[in-house]
Amino acid sequence: MPRIFSGIQPSGELHIGNWLGAVQNWVRLQQTYDCIYCVVDLHAITGKYEPAALQRRTWEMAVGLLAAGVDPNRVTLFVQSHVPEHAELQWLFNAVTPIGELERMTQFKDKSSRFESVPAGLLNYPVLMAADILLYRADLVPVGEDQVQHLELTREICRKWNAEFGGGEDYFPEPKPLLTQAKRVMGLDGQSKMSKSLGNTIGILEPPEEVWAKLRPAKTDPARVRRQDPGTPENCNIYALHGFFSPPETVATVAHNCRTAAWGCIECKKVLSDNLNAQLDPIRARAAELSAHPETVVELLGDGAERARRIARETMREVRERMGFLARD
Repeated sequence: MPRIFSGIQPSGELHIGNWLGAVQNWVRLQQTYDCIYCVVDLHAITGKYEPAALQRRTWEMAVGLLAAGVDPNRVTLFVQSHVPEHAELQWLFNAVTPIGELERMTQFKDKSSRFESVPAGLLNYPVLMAADILLYRADLVPVGEDQVQHLELTREICRKWNAEFGGGEDYFPEPKPLLTQAKRVMGLDGQSKMSKSLGNTIGILEPPEEVWAKLRPAKTDPARVRRQDPGTPENCNIYALHGFFSPPETVATVAHNCRTAAWGCIECKKVLSDNLNAQLDPIRARAAELSAHPETVVELLGDGAERARRIARETMREVRERMGFLARD
């Protein structure tokens, strides 16, 4: 089967934006591809962070992925730092990566503007991403449109390394984008993409009462100032969330009742809360079972890391030889 690689940063507990935008796709792809998925904790240290928080968030992300349906019997799931070859290959790829290409990355331009002193890791972030993918000689990488630029740099690094050290052959295959239909999930503020750092998320493992506490004050159509004001559902983020969590007939009812002011926003949010919780309840139950047996999670991640290391060691043996390093014992 063609091989897929994909990673997710340990931002903590999975939220519904992660779940809808990436993880549901991961679960679908594992049925038909050789999938390698990892929690990319090395990527998470390019800015300020608390070590204890990183450890906790990495654990929570792993539990969330397993609970959401990522099957360790079908995929290789592991934590990035448990396979040190990722960092080694990144360093070797620095030999063929132009600084100018790194500086023109859109995400670097955006994120570097937030720092008074820009860490080198932020600039080299895409090189580590290239190492993540090419270490496993992946054929495909599931990406949204906003990630295509980074993948194209990976392809350029691949071409440059092959030209310099491939010995007349393409040792690393150029990974192709597997474009996914982006599910852009707006945050509860109705203004920004759902993001843990902005505090506008709903965690997939949050209990129903906490989900309601977040939904109740969430932004809706700004035209609906009073209960009797008719609204435009297309201008309401709650209506957009109904599209993800409510059946089509309910979505149609929501639209009609919004336009005619038959419902107030609270009624609309209550229906959404019920439907959202109905989808999340099985995931919460699986997460509770995993959390009650942490040794199982440790074992699963350990098995995944060992499978990943077997591939990574072979890749690095070949890379070191081709780049002229003295062979190890």
